[in-house]
Amino acid sequence: MNTSSPELPRRVRGRQQTLAKTRILELRSVHYTHPVRGTEADYTVIATADWVNVVALDPAGRIVLVRQFRYGVDDFSLEIPGGVIEAGEDPVAAGRRELEEETGYAGGQAWLLGSVHPNPAIQNNRCHFVLVEGATPTGRVAWDGDEEIERSTAPADEVLAWARSGRITHSLVLCALFYFEGWRRAQGRNLT
Repeated sequence: MNTSSPELPRRVRGRQQTLAKTRILELRSVHYTHPVRGTEADYTVIATADWVNVVALDPAGRIVLVRQFRYGVDDFSLEIPGGVIEAGEDPVAAGRRELEEETGYAGGQAWLLGSVHPNPAIQNNRCHFVLVEGATPTGRVAWDGDEEIERSTAPADEVLAWARSGRITHSLVLCALFYFEGWRRAQGRNLT
C-alpha cells in the first residue's frame, strides 16, 4: 500500500471565539481559510486538557481495573484508571497520581507507552498511556466529588480478551490495552 501523497496545503487559522466554558472543557468557534482555494469557514473545537490512562500491573501481573458510572452513556463502564493531566504535569507523574487517587494503588517503575489524539476532528488534546509495574494497594484514594469507583484486578490475558470481545467498550482504554499488548510482545512477556 502506497501511503505517500502530495503535500496538502495547511489551513490558515484565524480568529477564535469561546462559545461555552465548563470546568472540563471550552467549546470554541475557530475560523479557518484554505490557502489555495480561499474558502473560509468556522469550525467547532473542543479545547480541553490532556488526559492519561494507566495500565497498572500488580506483582502477579494482573491489571488494575476500575468500574464507574459514566454520565455520557448513563451506565457503568469497565476501564483502567485515568483522568485529567494538570497544567505542567508530566504524563507519567499524572498517571501515578491518577492510579493512586482512583484505586489506592501505587507502583514501582513507570513509563509512557504512547499517546493518541482522542478525536482530532473536534478535539485539541492528547491522551497519554502510562504503564506502571509492581502496583500494590496503599489504601489511599482521593475520589472527585462525583466519583464512586469499584476496583478489581484481573489477569492481563483475560483483560485483553474482554477488550477483543466487547466487554470493555471505552475507546481510549482499548487504545491503551493495544499499546500494552505490543509492549508485552516486545518484552517477550506474552503469556498466551
